[in-house]
Amino acid sequence: MATTTSKQTLFLSLLLSLFLLNSAISETQILLQFKTSIEDPMNVLSSWSNTTSIHHCNWTGITCSKKNEGPLFVSSITLQSFNLSGEISPSICNLVNLSHLNLADNIFNQPIPLHLSQCESLVTLNLSNNLIWGTIPEQISLFKSLEVVDFSRNHIEGKIPETIGLLNQLKVFNFGSNLISGGVQGYFGNFTELLVLDLSHNPFLVSEIPAEIGEMSKLEMLFLQSSNFYGELVPNFFKGLKSLKFLDLSQNNLTGNLPEINLLLPNLISFDVSENQISGFFPSGICEAQSVASLSLHTNLFNGSISNDLINKCRNIEKFEVQNNGFNGNFPSLVWSLPKIKLIRAENNMFSGEIPDTISEAAQLEHVQIDNNSFSSVFPVGLGKIRTLYRFSASLNGLYGELPHNFCDSPLMSIINLSHNFLSGKIPEVRKCRKLVSLSLANNSFIGKIPESLADLPVLTYLDLSQNNLTGSIPQELEKLKLALFNVSYNQLSGRVPSSLISGLPASFLQGNPKLCGPGLPNSCFDENPISKSSSFAKFTCALVFIALAFVLFVFAFGFYLIRSHKRKCESSVWKSVFFYPLRVTEHDLIIAMDEKASRGFGGNFGRVYVVNLPSGELVSVKKIVNFVGQSSKTLKNEVKTLAKIRHKNIVKILGFCHSDESIFLIYEYLPKGSLGDFLAKTGFDFPWNVRLKIAIGIAQGLAYLHKDYIPHLLHRNLKSNNVLLDDDFQPKLTDFGLDRIVGENAFQSIVASESAASCYMAPEYGHTKKATEQNDTYSFGVVLLELITGRQAEENESGEPSVDVVKWVRRNINITNGALKVLDPKISSFSQKQMVEALEIGLRCTSVVPEKRPSMCEVVRELQSLYSETSLQDGSFEV
Repeated sequence: MATTTSKQTLFLSLLLSLFLLNSAISETQILLQFKTSIEDPMNVLSSWSNTTSIHHCNWTGITCSKKNEGPLFVSSITLQSFNLSGEISPSICNLVNLSHLNLADNIFNQPIPLHLSQCESLVTLNLSNNLIWGTIPEQISLFKSLEVVDFSRNHIEGKIPETIGLLNQLKVFNFGSNLISGGVQGYFGNFTELLVLDLSHNPFLVSEIPAEIGEMSKLEMLFLQSSNFYGELVPNFFKGLKSLKFLDLSQNNLTGNLPEINLLLPNLISFDVSENQISGFFPSGICEAQSVASLSLHTNLFNGSISNDLINKCRNIEKFEVQNNGFNGNFPSLVWSLPKIKLIRAENNMFSGEIPDTISEAAQLEHVQIDNNSFSSVFPVGLGKIRTLYRFSASLNGLYGELPHNFCDSPLMSIINLSHNFLSGKIPEVRKCRKLVSLSLANNSFIGKIPESLADLPVLTYLDLSQNNLTGSIPQELEKLKLALFNVSYNQLSGRVPSSLISGLPASFLQGNPKLCGPGLPNSCFDENPISKSSSFAKFTCALVFIALAFVLFVFAFGFYLIRSHKRKCESSVWKSVFFYPLRVTEHDLIIAMDEKASRGFGGNFGRVYVVNLPSGELVSVKKIVNFVGQSSKTLKNEVKTLAKIRHKNIVKILGFCHSDESIFLIYEYLPKGSLGDFLAKTGFDFPWNVRLKIAIGIAQGLAYLHKDYIPHLLHRNLKSNNVLLDDDFQPKLTDFGLDRIVGENAFQSIVASESAASCYMAPEYGHTKKATEQNDTYSFGVVLLELITGRQAEENESGEPSVDVVKWVRRNINITNGALKVLDPKISSFSQKQMVEALEIGLRCTSVVPEKRPSMCEVVRELQSLYSETSLQDGSFEV
């Protein structure tokens, strides 16, 4: 009997082994069949092979599970960010237990794969950030088992079909960053299990927000920003959203009042309705949940005040942003002393009230910006006790009284702007804020002397003390600073101005102080020590000096006249110079040096470029602007001054300029290696990938700085490889930025229109809109990035054929060959191909035909720096 039982057990074991073996073979074959339809340029699926001893459950991206004591089966496939393309084969649905499929961040180029609805166990489908195109088909309802669907960051267009409402098991519905159009209907009311709803960044949506969305009791995240939603929210919109944690309705066209919130959102973490047209009083109670981490309401048309009840229990708020609205009344005082607050922005409102000393309780506060309000308060002593503060900007308010001695005690303080207030008394000595870069105390009522201790602040670059009642002399010690802006105009200062503070700055920054003297000023300091009547020898000597000076001036003027006549450069022109650095050069020096030998050709149609050797031996680049339609001298000076204040490692410094009624000479720092365009034009251009990536990151950083970080925000508008200069370490620097501000908009448009050779750098929509946008600059950057990746110039001829720009060439070759490797510069090692393909995807997004699909330059910087991190791990020699 025992023997019989033993035989039965052995037989069952053999059957089970055979079953497991057949099952494994079957799943292996299914996966290999699925692989055959996929293009894998990086060979990341090399482990998917039946020639190795590796079990398929250990293949790249495969996760296996088992039920109870049963056999292992494939339950999840994750092939994210592998640069895969080709077809998503329906054969994968033969894996009967497959519940999760993630093919995000690849380059699959096809419509929504409806055949995946045959995967009966499929619960999660993620095809985000691919090239999925076309409309959402009515048959989307076939995915009955899906709980998570993510098709964000694709090219899906058209209306959302009503059949979408049949997917009533959905927990995540993400179609953000697509081209969906039409309206959003009430079918979302069927999504009773939904946790995440994301329809953000669909610029062609035109819809009110359905009331049914406000009834989703399990919804935790609602993202509808930047999608043209309009109208008012229904009165009880928030009533049913009891689980809501993240709400973003920003950058839409919402109007009316916000519905009452009170205790209806007990789990709220982030609330953002910025950049709408919402009005009225902001409802109280939003913070009763004690868990809000961010409150952003900026750029609305709010009109009303915020009650202290708003933040009465918001003990975890880190960011409070209500800038660019119409708020009035007292600012909610409790915001100043929240223990975790880091950012307070309320500029451009009509807030009133005081800044209390209890601000010292905000021990993590980093950034305060409340400019252009009606705050009336003495400067709080408590502010100086915060050790984390790096910016405090409160210009255009009603602050009064004396500055406390500790106003700049934070060791991290970088920017202080208290201009246009009613502050008085003496400016305290400052020594502890040694990271201070910018200090503006203009348009107040300060008296006394300029503190000598300012000279001990090693990175102080911008100092504006204008429009006060300061007396005494300008401290000689300030010469130690490398000031880009020094403004003490309209005070009561006297004495000799330190020479370096005259030679590199416009005289207007010193004007309004009649007792100041020095070279170039109305008072030249010759009368500092009056000559005694009894000293005839001194009189005689002084007379000789004046005669000599007059003779020198006569010779100089006559010689300069002859030179101008001979060269025909400046006929009947009155020249004016403004230098932002101590160049110690005259118009005469520039004109005599700008001969054919110094010419480096034309910088586009904007003018000829020269390399000039100054008398000091320093080399500078000078661009003579042609086709110039003159602006007023004051306007021109202000515009160039705005550009000259830019300080960034990836932007060429403007050192000064000379101008007459006919011409402008812009003086730039000189970069010996020339332009990126020069290198691209050379036969055999062979920069290694790490250098090319370094250049791309630098260009992106320069543009991002112009777009977002520099005030006022600027556009480049003329980016191309010829306007990217390289220093000795191949660090790129942007030049020719902001020329529209110098030559005027009409002249700029005319010149750009005539630059047919550079037209491929222009975004396609610019030809008919003529509107300058950040997206235009992003497109131009994308062209330069494709030049770096392919090794081709922006426009080249092919075998006698008409020229084709690099964007069209790349897209055409990718479509024909169905692979990205065909367009990569073959001179680059295959070791770098993975990073190059990822950079190629960034370049294609930057040059998208649809402007809204292009990433911001800040996003581009982050993505390229991520590639740099990978590259630097492989090649330690690469630094940015």
